[in-house]
Amino acid sequence: TQKWWGNKRIDYALYCPEGLANFPTNALPHLFHASYWESSDVIAFILRQIGRFDLPMLGGESKELACFRPGQPREKWNRKRTSVKIKNVSANHRANDVIVREGAPQVLIARFMYSPIDLIALTGEKVDIHVMKDAPAGEWTYLSTEVTDKTGRITYNIPDDKALSYGLYPVKMVVRGDHTSVDFFMAVIPPNTECVVFSIDGSFTASMSVSGRDPKVRAGAVDVVRHWQELGYLIIYITARPDMQQQKVVSWLSQHNFPHGLVSFADGLSTDPLGHKTAYLNNLVENHGVIIHQAYGSSKDISVYTAINLKPKQIIIVGKVSKKQQSLCTVLIEGYAAHLSQLQAHGGSRPAQGNARMVIPRGQFGLPGLNSSLRRRR
Repeated sequence: TQKWWGNKRIDYALYCPEGLANFPTNALPHLFHASYWESSDVIAFILRQIGRFDLPMLGGESKELACFRPGQPREKWNRKRTSVKIKNVSANHRANDVIVREGAPQVLIARFMYSPIDLIALTGEKVDIHVMKDAPAGEWTYLSTEVTDKTGRITYNIPDDKALSYGLYPVKMVVRGDHTSVDFFMAVIPPNTECVVFSIDGSFTASMSVSGRDPKVRAGAVDVVRHWQELGYLIIYITARPDMQQQKVVSWLSQHNFPHGLVSFADGLSTDPLGHKTAYLNNLVENHGVIIHQAYGSSKDISVYTAINLKPKQIIIVGKVSKKQQSLCTVLIEGYAAHLSQLQAHGGSRPAQGNARMVIPRGQFGLPGLNSSLRRRR
């Protein structure tokens, strides 16, 4: 019992307020299911008690990040006014994950901004670029030092002699002047890699906005994503939200134990958010040989998915759909839990084909440096 409970026993229970006694009994299973996934699942709890470890992304993120040491000491800013501009404001650096077919140009793009609402762009300053080749236990390899442009962006083309082969690679870009950084991933994939796309907006959240105060996750949403990941599909999360919200949204995915996937945000405040999603997915299909097996979203995403030639049975929509659109998609009338039962039934879904499942590791979603803070909060 000492190994399991320590000095004080704490049972693992679902939160059930007294007010639920007034709810109809047929509604309770859905509420309890949602409550179950608001916390870590029971298996994760048991593993933590036995193994005395948490479950970071890719099985070893804490170790990975602890090993990183900036290769260059802090230096004076290239521009004198930089230190004045960023005084008393926090960094809000970000980068979209990269998906690239092997043999295609490997381009890393990041933006370095300060303040939550992008008041200050880091212009004309050095940024060191590192990649980990044998994640999660490998060593960080220095690639290059680049200088940000007037909008705070870095665009780095990995030269052919340093190009990476199949695999999923953590990338870290470190600002030389203050050692703030941005972490993201690059997936180098074989042709005909099969993926499942999830639009974050509306399809995962039971309340309106991810930027709100911890919106509730739809019951069964995490289970469905895990189901596809376990079948070997590459998971892609897309959103029309501006990239300034990236840390907040990815933190939300991590806190709710969503499986690891590659995330794409809009570049700044977009006047055509659905057009951004369409262009992003079309680029993956046309230029990188990605095969989209199924795509999930809300009614707003139907036009996006039909534009990239997905069939109605491949377009899975959560929430209300107009009569005109019902023939264009498959509507989950009974929610994710019933949908998962259908997927798990014989013939309901098939494993991914091709070699991608050999190079894309499974893992729990996480933000670099987030696990320790989450652990303290639980």
